[in-house]
Amino acid sequence: MQSRILALAVAGILSAPPLALAEGAAATDLDEVVVTATRTEVALADSLFPAQVIDHDEIVRSQARSLTDLLRGRAGIDIGNQGGPGKLSNVFMRGAEADQVLVLIDGVRVGSVSAGLTAFQDLPVDQIDRIEVVRGPRSSLYGSEAIGGVIQIFTRRDDGAFSPRMRAGIGSHGLREASAGIGGGGERGWFGADVAYQRTDGINACRGTASAPGAPFGAGCFVDEPDRDGYRNSSVNLRGGVRLGETLELQGNALRAESRNEFDGSFQNLAENVQQVLGAKLAWTPTERIDITAQLGRNDDRSENFLDDHAGSRVDTGHFYTSRETASLQADFAVDARNLLSAGADWQHDAVESNTAFDVTERDNTGVFLEYQGKFGAHRLQASVRNDDNEQFGSHTTGGIGYGLAFGDDYRLTANYATGFKAPTFNDLYYPFFGKPDLRPEESKGYNVGIAQYAQRYSWTLNAYETRIDDLISYDSSIFLPNNIDQARIRGVELTFDTTLAGWDLSMQLSHTDPRNRTRRNPDGSDNANRGNLLARRARNTGRVDVDRAIGAFAFGASLKGASHRFDNAANTVRLGGYATFDLRASWTLHPDWTLEARVDNAFDRDYETVAWYNQPGREYGLALRWAPVR
Repeated sequence: MQSRILALAVAGILSAPPLALAEGAAATDLDEVVVTATRTEVALADSLFPAQVIDHDEIVRSQARSLTDLLRGRAGIDIGNQGGPGKLSNVFMRGAEADQVLVLIDGVRVGSVSAGLTAFQDLPVDQIDRIEVVRGPRSSLYGSEAIGGVIQIFTRRDDGAFSPRMRAGIGSHGLREASAGIGGGGERGWFGADVAYQRTDGINACRGTASAPGAPFGAGCFVDEPDRDGYRNSSVNLRGGVRLGETLELQGNALRAESRNEFDGSFQNLAENVQQVLGAKLAWTPTERIDITAQLGRNDDRSENFLDDHAGSRVDTGHFYTSRETASLQADFAVDARNLLSAGADWQHDAVESNTAFDVTERDNTGVFLEYQGKFGAHRLQASVRNDDNEQFGSHTTGGIGYGLAFGDDYRLTANYATGFKAPTFNDLYYPFFGKPDLRPEESKGYNVGIAQYAQRYSWTLNAYETRIDDLISYDSSIFLPNNIDQARIRGVELTFDTTLAGWDLSMQLSHTDPRNRTRRNPDGSDNANRGNLLARRARNTGRVDVDRAIGAFAFGASLKGASHRFDNAANTVRLGGYATFDLRASWTLHPDWTLEARVDNAFDRDYETVAWYNQPGREYGLALRWAPVR
């Protein structure tokens, strides 16, 4: 039934008269570029690997108050959250594991070295200018982790006359937030600074424990603590650039976010976290055909954990300080107007410091890559190969190749194949009593076939893919340790559609994924009981529909986001029901410089879970005032 509905939707798009979709302002910016898919600037419509851009106007219009809310339901993306704002949030891309998604901030690789996850919940949405999402393996350009895809977050970059900005808001569950900044620049350079603060009393994050009737051992948070679990986040973002002559430009950026997160737990229930990203980039263009870029970066992921009895007593339960230092050099050579050759090298140093004893606390990785991009009339070609030399795992080579054909009325056909890998984390390898030092990297290979149409006032894309992952690291009950025992086969289809109809901007994104455990045998030779089961915590169907319209000084919008059922465990015995939430938003431009914003999230007060035993917020209201002087 699902495939029949999808086929009818695609047929409707293909057969729709172009004039019927061409009312109002342009819905598709054909000049929009993406850099993450190739490490060079490429028009979004010409990308041979499925990509999406969430620009600043869309971020502001959505009124999203967290990065996970902004990403929820987008093509290929599913979210698992443990209890509302600020709580642990896993982002799954194309059915891959949450730690198989590479995240970059302004070109700097981020994520916890020990856990292997990126703290999406602690990255403030008010500091983000745009987001690029590339779906599918990209290890041939970035190395480890890029199996499910790559998400790159760009903080603000200011141009033009210096101007200030401010936003203040309140909302349900004691939400208080404020942000302010200034930025601008001219021919010789630019500078910007922003600060942001968000605080909420939160909701009761966990509703059940192992002591609840019918709960299996290990369910929930091991304690009955029916209180509100608050969250607060303070952040600062500084960036700037200067042009050193006609061919040289130097840029720098710094982002720091400090958070305090309350949750439910018997061993610890309070965490104070820091996410810090520092970066510097030097770009040199000696000739019209040569671009050389050198970049340095550092990401610090720090967590201090406590057990708080809410009566003034707080016990320190441990800390994890992880750092990731990176350096890269890339040269792009335009052979002619149709052929581009890129070569580069990346160096990475990971380190962890904790009161938990790790046998090994640091490691290096050096990667070199080569990429070719060519255009021959209506044909496009992209090929890349990379070798990573890891201090612990030796040499690992990945590759990717993509082909594109433009035809007819702005149609584009694409096909690609790529391999990927992910190195085990320090927790996988060395966590006391739970680590296994001889684990091997996880490996993948993926195929994608797509067709799209990028017309002046509408666009749509349809992609079908398959990813096979070997040596997945999972808990092995025969040795009571993690082991390379699992295999997965993931198949899926993604449909996106954007247009403007009768003055309404319409965006639709639908995803169907089938992430299956394909492990045949356990290490002891017995049949694997979970073979054929769905991978845990991933819905097979996700999607969102966004509609917006401006009428004079007023703007209105709505978002419908949903997901089908999922299973919370590998045995597929704990089923979480599907859900759909409906969000409303409105804004009123009181004065060219002042805008009043209002929103209602989950308007129908839908009760649902994305992780078993962990609550999600019900209906929420928000009101904010935004000031941005028009220059």
